[in-house]
Amino acid sequence: MSGSLGRTAAALLCWGHSARGGLRGPGVRAASSGGSGSSEHLDMLVKKDRVVVFLKGTPEQPQCGFSNTVVQILPLHSIRDYAVYNVLDDPQLRQGIKAYSNWPTIPQVYLNSEFVGGCDILLQMHQNGDLVEELKKLGIRSTLLDEKKDQDSK
Repeated sequence: MSGSLGRTAAALLCWGHSARGGLRGPGVRAASSGGSGSSEHLDMLVKKDRVVVFLKGTPEQPQCGFSNTVVQILPLHSIRDYAVYNVLDDPQLRQGIKAYSNWPTIPQVYLNSEFVGGCDILLQMHQNGDLVEELKKLGIRSTLLDEKKDQDSK
């Protein structure tokens, strides 16, 4: 990781851990992939929920810094209701999702069945405000809008 991306990711890694050590919100669902990496099965998984994330690990225990960064960014934007698939539990899923998206790395984020990207893309969208706009299309109001409004009124 380079320069500001590395500093931002490091800052996000320190944010948000509860006293119990977990990050799971009430709507975060650690889902079973069903053990198939077929294109048809993956298509069903990404269409099942508005927000779908394929991680190494779980939101409570991400197994890589990039997966951790993704699970830190989502709650910053009021995303608390999403499906999570742990690719470390299923080698077929891990390889299948890479082929499905034509993206070589994990984590992978899908919004409204569309592939958004990995950690680097999500972090960039978070930093430049594009994530707020994409979430509006899904009917999700980012809490960052409220924080900005509060700062502007001071």
